[in-house]
Amino acid sequence: MLAARACLLRSPFTPLARQSLVSNAQTPSQAILRCFGNEARTARGRTRFRVAEAPAAPKVPAHTPFVVGQGMVGGAAFVGLGALAYYGLGMSSETSALQQTLMWPQYVKDRIRDTYMFVAGSLGVTAASTVAIYRSPTVLRFFNAQGFLGFIAPMIALIAVGSAMHSIPYEPGFGAKHAMWLLHSSLVGGIIAPLMMLGGPVLLRAAVMTAGVVGGLSTVAMCAPSTKFMNMGAPLGIGFGVVLASSIGSFFMPPTSLAGASLHSIALYGGVLLFSALLLYQTQGLMQRAQHTPYYSQFDPIDSCTGIYMSIINLFVRFVQMTAMNKRK
Repeated sequence: MLAARACLLRSPFTPLARQSLVSNAQTPSQAILRCFGNEARTARGRTRFRVAEAPAAPKVPAHTPFVVGQGMVGGAAFVGLGALAYYGLGMSSETSALQQTLMWPQYVKDRIRDTYMFVAGSLGVTAASTVAIYRSPTVLRFFNAQGFLGFIAPMIALIAVGSAMHSIPYEPGFGAKHAMWLLHSSLVGGIIAPLMMLGGPVLLRAAVMTAGVVGGLSTVAMCAPSTKFMNMGAPLGIGFGVVLASSIGSFFMPPTSLAGASLHSIALYGGVLLFSALLLYQTQGLMQRAQHTPYYSQFDPIDSCTGIYMSIINLFVRFVQMTAMNKRK
């Protein structure tokens, strides 16, 4: 072997042999390298071509549903102001409910007055219960707990107490129905007690907004014809189902996703529109019941006030959420 190497080194054809060996050794390697390089360039070129053929669809920002909801609430407020001006200035050719009050007998006026006294009493009991529960850490911890204990259990208790309250016949003087009414208003105060953590300015601003909306809608209901909003029962029922389903779904989906933001927007801004329309419907429904219930039949102001009271509470809760969101921005 050493001799063969020596012959190659000393032979005059050594450079040619060395070049031949080197070229033979490099040729396959270079061919493979060129093949790999061509395949890589082809793959990159195809990738660029496919991306150009199928561009990614533009994503809708997660805040878009909230912007749409704010626009809908703003449009509804504009329509409400227009209706207030139209009916309040007496531009309608039909007889308004306010004009009909001049022909009401005294017992009809007493029924409406008693109903709104119970509405005011419910709001007062709820406010007192909210403050008392907020100052009690043990009770507040129960209503502010996560999961079944904090939300489902109080809601089941509220529905049970409300059903029991409506099943008891009304009698003048303090009785079992009045006790259930106080318990129902206190439970509502416990459910909204965790909102106190947002601070006084947020709650005060939401309360002022609620008072303004309720006052304006009540004025519209009084100045409009007495049956103007009484045909909204079926659409309001459908809307209530949509808002309820969105509220339940928002517990399971984060508001950062598009679907979650849509559910939160429907529950928040759709709820404002729904309970505003419900307030118009319930106000005129109260006037109809007060007029058409016979004089010798017992009129129940507690049952009549519950719908108006719950609409006011739902509006207040949503205004608190909207105010807190604007403050966070």
